[in-house]
Amino acid sequence: MRMTVADVMTSKVVSVTATTPFKDIAQALIEGGISAVPVVDDDRHVIGMVSEADLLRKEEFREQFYREGYRPPLRARLRHPKGRQKAGGDTAGELMTSPAVTVTPEASAVSAARLMEAHGVKRLAVVDHNDRLQGVVSRRDLVKLFLRGDEEIAAEIRDDILDRSLWVDTDGVQVEVRQGVVTLSGWMDRRTETGIAARMSARVNGVVDVVDKLTWRQDDSTWDAR
Repeated sequence: MRMTVADVMTSKVVSVTATTPFKDIAQALIEGGISAVPVVDDDRHVIGMVSEADLLRKEEFREQFYREGYRPPLRARLRHPKGRQKAGGDTAGELMTSPAVTVTPEASAVSAARLMEAHGVKRLAVVDHNDRLQGVVSRRDLVKLFLRGDEEIAAEIRDDILDRSLWVDTDGVQVEVRQGVVTLSGWMDRRTETGIAARMSARVNGVVDVVDKLTWRQDDSTWDAR
């Protein structure tokens, strides 16, 4: 039911080595229509990542501006304390951010999104358990999860959650999906069961929100645990 990184990642990846020159990196980014490239060694181990931001620091922090009395904004200097050092870099090894933020193909798409948010990056290198490059997953790849059709989402909720996962009577439950918003209506035997159904439906890939209109025959939420 849950999508993994392997389901959404790009396997044909543009990569560079530590000795790749600045202009070749820029060309790779432009021609590939991408915002960053992984840096690999001779055995395809990921040793870093070079992004558009890393290249632009040469412009933002370059020495001729300092000679003219220019200083980058404080915000830029605090955000990128090594910016001036990277501005002097001419190869991927000198420009890259290392270690790279990586994820494995088996990881969930949700965990990949959380990694991107935590580290403030737009893409992750996907590596095997030996840190060898397998692909790249980007924010755009993850957004594609929300493009699933309404009928596909509804079918997964009916078949995988209501019919297989809950192990309770769900014959009284109706599922409607519009623009990714799931509406659960009808009835179930117990109140706690309706909450579980709603939470599990919310975890289905492509679901934007869940509207819980389910009713119940018994309110077991107030029963004392015995």
